[in-house]
Amino acid sequence: MIQTLEITGTRDTPYVLLDSKKNLFQLTGNSLPEDSAQFFNPIFDWIEEYIKSPNKLTHLVCNLEYFNSSSAKMLYQLFIELENIKKTGNEVKISWHYESEDKLIEEKGLEYKSILSFPFEIIEKNKTPNKI
Repeated sequence: MIQTLEITGTRDTPYVLLDSKKNLFQLTGNSLPEDSAQFFNPIFDWIEEYIKSPNKLTHLVCNLEYFNSSSAKMLYQLFIELENIKKTGNEVKISWHYESEDKLIEEKGLEYKSILSFPFEIIEKNKTPNKI
């Protein structure tokens, strides 16, 4: 059985939880490590093993506040890897959360959504209710 991968978040790196037993998959916080490839390698290694026997539904929740361009590339690679789960006959879904004022994170989510072939929902946080 594949072990859980949990990486404590810092000011420059996101909190990562990949737990197939509890079916929890999360990326939260900022992602601007000095070496994005080095930071994301354990995540890719974990996904590679997980794809061999994935859950019926893999739902990754992305709640990123900021990420740099090299992290954006790594996220794209991660999403492409997750597409391989579909080849096993299982489902993949991503929930992309963004602050209502943060158009850059929203636009990046829309960009990812347009190039992926699985459900990718974009969720606005802290939306101010309309006043009547």
